[in-house]
Amino acid sequence: MSLPLIRRLLILLSLFCLTGLPVNAADLRDGDIIFQVSRSPQSKAIQKATGSRYSHMGIIIHRSGFPQVFEAAAKVRYTPLSDWIRRGVHGKYVVKRLRNADYLLNGETLSKLRRVAEELRGKPYDPCFEWSDTRIYCSELVWKIYKRTLEMEVGRPQKLGDLNLSAPIVRKALQKRYGRRIPLGEKVISPAAMFNSKELVTVEKE
Repeated sequence: MSLPLIRRLLILLSLFCLTGLPVNAADLRDGDIIFQVSRSPQSKAIQKATGSRYSHMGIIIHRSGFPQVFEAAAKVRYTPLSDWIRRGVHGKYVVKRLRNADYLLNGETLSKLRRVAEELRGKPYDPCFEWSDTRIYCSELVWKIYKRTLEMEVGRPQKLGDLNLSAPIVRKALQKRYGRRIPLGEKVISPAAMFNSKELVTVEKE
């Protein structure tokens, strides 16, 4: 192996160590959707209600050449990919991509996707899962970005009452948020519905 090649490899390795990015981060594209198991107090309730392992998600958008996760946390914000991954249980995650991403996500639509995201940036998190832009939750954020960018529904919305609300941990969470007036007819989109969408294919799993 030549000295210049060794030097380049050492530089690349040092960059990955400094940034904390996974080695395959270079393969991520704007618009990729990333899922994880959250450590938040409501994570288990979401898992029980939706029947899904994954309870949190975001969308990849590069900034200054580095992948960021655009997510609804305390507010809608950009989070460095490495920080986002570390925040999840065991650092595990799954990345999915539109099945026809090469065709659908071109320069024009990616610019629109970023504009739509920017319009939602800074919105407070919605613990009550209401279908409005006043406050917004994680899967609602990503779903609306794709709907407004491509007129595409990634995952089928449901009514709150369609979810499995029978588990004690779910009932407790609902009563804490709504009291006795649980809005069973509220339109919702869950991480599970998006994860299982036929519009997506898995491109990375850790």
